[in-house]
Amino acid sequence: MLPPGPSEPPALQTARWLFRPIAFLEDCRRKYGDAFSVRFLGFQTPMVMLSHPDDIRALYTERAHGLPPGRTVALRPVMGARSVLLLEGREHMARRKLMLPSFQGERMRAYESLIRSVADEEIAKWPKGEAFSLHPHMQAVTLEVIMRAVFGVSDPERLDKLRRLLPELLGQSASVGLQVRVLLARRRKNGSDPFRDLRVVLDEIDSVLLAEVAERRTDPELESREDILSLLSRATFEDGTQMDDTELRDQLVTLLLAGHETTATALAWTMDLLLKQPEKLARLEEGDEAYLRAVCWESLRLRPVVPLAGRRLNAPLESERVQLEPGTDVTPAIWLTHTRDDFYPEPYAFRPERFLDKPPSTYGWIPFGGGVRRCLGAAFAEFEMRTVLRAIVEAGALKPASKRPERIVRRNVTFSPRHGTRVIA
Repeated sequence: MLPPGPSEPPALQTARWLFRPIAFLEDCRRKYGDAFSVRFLGFQTPMVMLSHPDDIRALYTERAHGLPPGRTVALRPVMGARSVLLLEGREHMARRKLMLPSFQGERMRAYESLIRSVADEEIAKWPKGEAFSLHPHMQAVTLEVIMRAVFGVSDPERLDKLRRLLPELLGQSASVGLQVRVLLARRRKNGSDPFRDLRVVLDEIDSVLLAEVAERRTDPELESREDILSLLSRATFEDGTQMDDTELRDQLVTLLLAGHETTATALAWTMDLLLKQPEKLARLEEGDEAYLRAVCWESLRLRPVVPLAGRRLNAPLESERVQLEPGTDVTPAIWLTHTRDDFYPEPYAFRPERFLDKPPSTYGWIPFGGGVRRCLGAAFAEFEMRTVLRAIVEAGALKPASKRPERIVRRNVTFSPRHGTRVIA
C-alpha cells in the first residue's frame, strides 16, 4: 500500500510543485510525515517521496532499481540516447567505471590552476559600486571551466561559438515553460514536439562538438592532453572497445547540463548564505581549508540544488516506515531530508560548524543523490566550489545588496535563488 498524500487533482499538485515547491514539501511533511505519495501531470502512477535516511538507505543500496520514466522522456532529446545518466544496468555501470576516474584524485586537482584563472578573470569584470546578480557570473565561470577543462576546446572560433550557443541551450532547457510543455505532451501523447525550438540550437552545438571530437581522434598530442574529452577519447572498456563519436557527444552534453547550472547555483547560494552572516565570512577569510569544506557541505545541505533523485523499484523496498512493491516510483525529497531536526539541530540555520567534527552522513546528506547513480562529478563539483569561493574571498569587498535572504524558486530541475544573489563589489 502506498503512503497517503495530497488529495488535490494532479494538475494542482503539479502547479504547487512547479511554483511553490518548498511550501508544497513542507505542507506534505506536516500532514503525512516521513513518506507520502504525490501525483503529477503526465505520470500514470503516483510518486512516493521519502525523507528519513533509513528509508533512503533502503532505496539506494538496492542496485536493481531503475530510472523513473520521466527522466528519460525529459532528458533524452537533449542529452542523447547514450548519456550515462539515462542508461541502465551493465551499460550504465560500464560507462560509470570508465568516466569516474577523470573526476577524482590527481586528475581533478590538475584543473585547479585553470579553475582559479577562470574565476579571477571573471571577478575582474564585476561592476564596482553597483548592485548586480552574482548567479550569472557564476554561470560564466562554470561554463568556461566546462569548455576548457571538460571539452578541452582551444580554437578561438569554436570557443566563441560555444560561448554564444551553450547559454542559449542552458537557458531554454532550464525554463519552467519547457517542463510544462513536456508534461502536457506526455499527457496528450500526440501533441506538438516540446523540444522543436531547442533542436535548432542543439544541431549547431552538435556540429561544433563533433568537429572537436573528430579532431581529437587524430591529434598527435592526444596522449599528453588532460581535458576530459581527451581522457574519454583514449579510454577503453573492459572488452577493449571505445566510445564512438556520437556517444562522446552525448557524454559531453550530459556533463554540461549536469555540471554547469548545478555548480553555478550552489556557488550563488553559498555566497548568499555567507554574506548574510559576516562572522562566518570573516572566519573563511582566515584561510582555514577545513572550514571552507564545511561551508560547502552546509550550503549544499541547506540549499540543495537538485530536489529529487528517484528510482523505479525493480525489487520490493522494505523499511520500518514503508513497504513498497516493484514498479513504484520512489524518490528522496532532498530538502526534507536535509532539514530534519532529529538529524540537524536548528535545521534551517546556516551552521558550517556542524560539519567540522564529522563529515555528512551518507544517507542524511544527499545533494548528489546516492547509490550506483550518485553524481559522477560530485567530487569535481565540490573541488570547483572550493576553488572559486577561495578566489572570491581573497578578492574581498563583496557585500549583500539586500538584507533579505534569497527565496528559493524552481529553475527547471534546480532550486535557485529568485534574484540571483544580489551583491555589491
